[in-house]
Amino acid sequence: MTVPKELVHRTTVAEVMLTDWDRVDDTHFVVSAQWPRGHSFFTPVADGYHDPLIGCETVRQIGILLGHAEFGVPFGHQFLVWDLALSVRPQYLLMGYEPASLSVSVHCTEINRRGRNLSGLRFEAVFHHDGSVVATGGGSFSCMAPAVYRRVRGEHAPGGNWHQMPLSSPAAPQSVGRMSPRDVVLSPTDEQNHWQLRVDTRHPVLFEHAVDHVPGMVLVEAARQATAAALGRSSYLPLAIANEFKRYVELDSPCTIEAAVLPDTSPEGHRSVLVTAHQDGALVFSSTVTAGSHGI
Repeated sequence: MTVPKELVHRTTVAEVMLTDWDRVDDTHFVVSAQWPRGHSFFTPVADGYHDPLIGCETVRQIGILLGHAEFGVPFGHQFLVWDLALSVRPQYLLMGYEPASLSVSVHCTEINRRGRNLSGLRFEAVFHHDGSVVATGGGSFSCMAPAVYRRVRGEHAPGGNWHQMPLSSPAAPQSVGRMSPRDVVLSPTDEQNHWQLRVDTRHPVLFEHAVDHVPGMVLVEAARQATAAALGRSSYLPLAIANEFKRYVELDSPCTIEAAVLPDTSPEGHRSVLVTAHQDGALVFSSTVTAGSHGI
């Protein structure tokens, strides 16, 4: 069983990672989650490790679950994610013969209200599996009533006067750490380590339901793929990923992705890449991805 899919803004039960939750006190919660052995998109990485980006999706779902179920955000209100981060301990990510059942300790560090209504939340999460800490992460979001959202989105609100960009060609899947062209979210350009964001609104996981902007997890996936390309590695284990969402990424305008390999300062051979996204001349997203020595 999973938590009701509406509580994590999914329309498909198979995409719900959370199975239960308990309230400890006003700021502490314990959330149960399960990562499957086989998922259509979050496939094993670096020869047998759970994909850490399924952890990012789990963090996203935790924030929405708590917003609705514990802090009273009404259905129909919009969540605007500002940042989302995860770091993992790889020795505990190796896949076994059963799904990974996780217990996530959540601490809400900032709870902001406008009157009685929740206006924003920041939280930290510690993932436990079989008594060991598997990962740590967290994020923050703000909430908007439907009328406010329509005003903020303007012509880009659902039903507005805008037209989606045509779907561009994918980069070679292996060059960005993917097996299927369908899962590639980068289109090549003439400049090295520069791409156009490839937005396939028919993708059953990245666009699991209709939206009026590019979902944050598409940008996180773009950061993962750009890191693979910049490091020249067809397979790697992301040890940490820290994402900042600056503004909405629209569906009707090209978005450019750039990757810059940061100086190598890790004695363990880890490499970090800064990935940025720009649209209409503005920075819309940035991410720092740290790749372990796992994989090729």
